[in-house]
Amino acid sequence: MKKLILTIAIFTVGLASTFAQLPDPGFTIDDKTAIVITDPQNDFLSPNGATWGVVGESVVANNTVANIEKLFKIAADKNIAVFISPHYYYKHDHTWKFEGALEVLMHNIKMFDRTDVLSDQGFKDSGADWLEPYKDYISGSNVIVTNPHKVYGPESNDLALQLRKHGYSKILLAGMSANLCVESHLRELIENGFEVAVVKDATAAAILPGLNGYEAALVNFRMISSHLFTTNEVVTEIKNAH
Repeated sequence: MKKLILTIAIFTVGLASTFAQLPDPGFTIDDKTAIVITDPQNDFLSPNGATWGVVGESVVANNTVANIEKLFKIAADKNIAVFISPHYYYKHDHTWKFEGALEVLMHNIKMFDRTDVLSDQGFKDSGADWLEPYKDYISGSNVIVTNPHKVYGPESNDLALQLRKHGYSKILLAGMSANLCVESHLRELIENGFEVAVVKDATAAAILPGLNGYEAALVNFRMISSHLFTTNEVVTEIKNAH
């Protein structure tokens, strides 16, 4: 038994050492780089939003609201393309015949609800609307809002198409929430041949008893993406590149 315990301990130390040496491929910001922001909406980022009770701690700790705004601002200043992948639910989405755990929760709390696909009635300042500090940036000519994604990833919207049609192959990824929509976008964009870096403090996630979505996401961001940036590092890189 002692020999077995020793063997396991040696294996664990070796594994930790291997991951400590995990390569960082790096990411160069250039004219093929766009910023993608998922769900910059009230239900995630406002204290009045439907999920604030579980994401608020992480949003505040990461200074997420201000950091996303910094990305919008530097993009506007330097005319860098920003693609927004939003989350909307309409009446027909509430008649799905099966759902995952968080889909049930989102529908129960009316998260991201809109009245109609062809109407903005009741949209202004609702949970589905943009966070107020972002509205002027999102109306800018450098910003493209894609069709809504419906679960977590961009498989059901036109994000990849819009990126390719506009000539972008490299992505700086940010938004909400870290272990759900951001991670799902990361995985799908990489599978579609894009080079992706994550802005790790321009996101946040739910914290529940025994479940820290942000910590879970950081592990996968590090293993899957080309690089992890802080917001200030991105701003500095963009300034130096332009």
